[in-house]
Amino acid sequence: MYVRACAVGEASMLSMITEDINQGEGIDMAIERVFERLRREGERALIGFITAGYPSAELTPAVASALIDGGVDILEIGLPFSDPIADGVTIQRASEHSLKAGMNTDLYFEVASQIKGVEKVCLSYYNLVLRRKTERFIEECISAGISGIIVPDLPVEEASDMLKASKNYDFDVIFLVSPTTTERRIAKILNVSSGFIYVVSLLGVTGVRERLSDAISPTIHRIRRVQSAEKISIPVAVGFGISREDHVRAVCEIADGAIVGSAFIKIMEEHMHSGELKRADKLHAFEDTKNMLADLKNFAQRLKKATHVALCSDQAARTAEQP
Repeated sequence: MYVRACAVGEASMLSMITEDINQGEGIDMAIERVFERLRREGERALIGFITAGYPSAELTPAVASALIDGGVDILEIGLPFSDPIADGVTIQRASEHSLKAGMNTDLYFEVASQIKGVEKVCLSYYNLVLRRKTERFIEECISAGISGIIVPDLPVEEASDMLKASKNYDFDVIFLVSPTTTERRIAKILNVSSGFIYVVSLLGVTGVRERLSDAISPTIHRIRRVQSAEKISIPVAVGFGISREDHVRAVCEIADGAIVGSAFIKIMEEHMHSGELKRADKLHAFEDTKNMLADLKNFAQRLKKATHVALCSDQAARTAEQP
């Protein structure tokens, strides 16, 4: 497990926290094959999001392990940026906290490399990629075991450098489709995307919401229609505002996966605000961290269980088609 600038006692405690969690040695599987495997098993993908460096760089691999142990199939790891235009207040606060604590691109790749047992996707804003140089950024992603990238502020029309570099490394570039994306533009996105299509469920930013957007179903149907016309098969996952079991269940009835981020960050934030993880008493701090990781794992398990509804939906559809 990765520990940076950490006292020996703290390092020992962090190792103890994760020793029972099976991180594995990585998965030799492309992102799209994860979706294929899950579909064969009657499931859809649960895609989790965390911010690297929140609640700390030292704890990030343990947070990831808790989600993986809870059933997350693909993990987006956010590289904090000072102007995250697509992020709501919860993820913004996590990013600010991480940046103030010293998170940077070098440290990000160190932390990400310690997360094992899941397909990893980098979520970064294009300024950080450009500053690093696109090809070097992709090389470092691959070295850290990251299989693909989502760049919310990179439109497909301006992504030629990213796409060219990604093809040299068999690296997935995942584009966003929103409720206002035209079918013509959807076709353009489908023809260059790999990994999966990230469907933005609403107009706005990320964040926990009580109800799902009414725009999800029409957007998915438009994508499916274009996929059929273009003869392109690529998984479709829905994010933004997906924060509860019933949300995941509803999304997985029409899409290939559900993306949950702010709800996980909020659990960590609640532990931070309650005074946990900050105690001077190392024994209590250790117990508090275990409690936070247990809460994350339990929540992930409940969300993952909701992805199994796809099996019932598929069976019902096949039954209805029989004469």
